[in-house]
Amino acid sequence: MRIFYFSQPLNFMRLKWPAIVLSCLLILGSFVSFATKGINWGLDFTGGTVIEVGFAQPADLPAVRQTLTTAGYGDAVVQLFGTSRDVLIRIPLRTDIDQSVLGDNVIKTLNSAQTEPVTMRRIEFVGPSVGEELKEDGGLAMLVALIGILLYVTMRFEWRLSVGAVMALFHDVTLTMGLFSVLGLEFDLTVLAAILALIGYSINDTIVVFDRIRESFRKLRDTSVDDTINDAITSTLNRTVITSLTTVLVLVVLFYMGGALIHGFATALLFGIAIGTYSSVYVASAIAEILGISREDMLPPPPIEKEGENTDALL
Repeated sequence: MRIFYFSQPLNFMRLKWPAIVLSCLLILGSFVSFATKGINWGLDFTGGTVIEVGFAQPADLPAVRQTLTTAGYGDAVVQLFGTSRDVLIRIPLRTDIDQSVLGDNVIKTLNSAQTEPVTMRRIEFVGPSVGEELKEDGGLAMLVALIGILLYVTMRFEWRLSVGAVMALFHDVTLTMGLFSVLGLEFDLTVLAAILALIGYSINDTIVVFDRIRESFRKLRDTSVDDTINDAITSTLNRTVITSLTTVLVLVVLFYMGGALIHGFATALLFGIAIGTYSSVYVASAIAEILGISREDMLPPPPIEKEGENTDALL
């Protein structure tokens, strides 16, 4: 299915320098936010207690929050979990309360404000050392993914394209984490999973563009590098738009109907898909051109003539 038809390639590379400057400013702004506001790490990384409780009737979340605040748990995060009767309570790590009795205290507090008993479904405690280990392992996972992609693109295409691909991924990850820092959104394991999924989505989009760039270099012999890259990007535009739209539709449903626990995941991917589509055009391809990619770099190597072989006879 074709959404767009263009008789001539669009001149994407005309805006490569303004786009590079914009991306650099956004990355700089993200680092400034990291330094000033930091990242709102979730309990998965900072440590704390997760308590799942069951109500006999649909839970009134504002009333539950008010009850916990009155009892001294004003920093608790209260969310529905599955059904309207199941509630998840997340309490950050506290040194003034014995974690072994925290769950019992919360249940007693809730029961004191309810006419019907509240039951505890489960309780989990994440220590600060475990949270720090998860943070380190998550960062290592992203680093290993970037290094693996750098090696893969270098072997399959050319080193200039591999640098462009990795810079585009760095751009996507930095801006997505910068969004969470600027808005103060909680960064938990579901968001980390979204970041890793974003790396896969973005590199897939970039590889499709790179494949078409290689084909265009071999097909268009008398055009400039700018025109060749523009032709490749334009020819993949329909595929890019269709893929992005279908993915966005699923994520919008997840955001509005998936519950509060998956909001961070959906938010990261919704923003990341937009940024990833932009970076495939104006970061990966533009950086490869700035580094000097040429038609000679993409042509297959000539056959090696063996000593004594009559090449005229073979032809």
